[in-house]
Amino acid sequence: MSSAELNKNKKIRTMETVVQSVLILILMILVILLMSEIGRLQGTARVINYAGLVRGATQREVKLEITGYQNDELIQYLDDILNGLKYGDGNYNLITLDDTDYNKKLDAQIEYWGNLKRQIRKVRELGYEDTDIVEVSETYFDMADETVFATENYSVQTAGKIRALETASAVDMLILVILMIMQMVSAVRITRKNKILEQKAYIDLHTGLPNKSRCEEIFHDMRAIKGEVACIIFDLNNLKITNDTLGHSVGDQLIMNFARLLRNVVPMKNFVGRYGGDEFVVVICDTSKEEVENILNQLQEEVDQFNRYGRNETISYAYGWAFSKDYTDCTLRVLFDKADHYMYENKRDKKEASKNE
Repeated sequence: MSSAELNKNKKIRTMETVVQSVLILILMILVILLMSEIGRLQGTARVINYAGLVRGATQREVKLEITGYQNDELIQYLDDILNGLKYGDGNYNLITLDDTDYNKKLDAQIEYWGNLKRQIRKVRELGYEDTDIVEVSETYFDMADETVFATENYSVQTAGKIRALETASAVDMLILVILMIMQMVSAVRITRKNKILEQKAYIDLHTGLPNKSRCEEIFHDMRAIKGEVACIIFDLNNLKITNDTLGHSVGDQLIMNFARLLRNVVPMKNFVGRYGGDEFVVVICDTSKEEVENILNQLQEEVDQFNRYGRNETISYAYGWAFSKDYTDCTLRVLFDKADHYMYENKRDKKEASKNE
């Protein structure tokens, strides 16, 4: 990945982090506002309830006074409720409403309540026939009704605010979820790209086999081998001559053909890698000397068949191998070094045999 792409991705991640932080902050504010409005709505419900109660209880008080029953306790009860509606204090846990229309109508009702109380005192002194208590009480009932209506209207407005805050919160959370999903998808893509890059870093592009870096990584394992493991080193003969006489393209094709034949005869569960330009390494686990020799014989048969039907290039190779059970506390590095030593001995013997011919 280029530096420009890295900088671009870094900027995108920074923007995503900023946007996510802003969305979380907005969500927190919305939740606080929502809780506040819900609490206000609950308080408004009590106001509606007590405002309606005042309306009904006042009519009861008027009827009691007309029939000759004086109830100062009920009058005091109504005074306390009206005072609580006005100032939010008292024994009834009432709140004040921040609504101009409601407060205007409540003030008018409280003022007219004073007029109604004066009519009640006249009833007690003169009898209701010589007073305007019925007409005053009807007017007071209408005013109390308007106060209740204003309270209900305020409640509807508060409920509307709550719905708006809920919608905004839902949208905010949806955007957050979408952003998180996008980040997860992006993280998965980056992980996949990193795996591909990691695989490419350990793959020889010419043969498709693990490259020298991967081979070295395996042989850096200093743990003693448990079980029966064999390591085989192969080295192609006369590759330089092939490159010089037939061209590097033919030499490259020779390397690819040998890699293919080698991979064909070694079971897939075992490791086959290209250690160098013309060197290959094989690690076979849970094996025996007979199985290794069988694999080597199969490879020789494949190579012989290829050489019989091949075109210009002919495959010739030297090899050496070592078996873990032949050494005490053997590691993969030791096994590799032993196999490499035997491979050079085999290569030297083949050169000497070629000279004698």
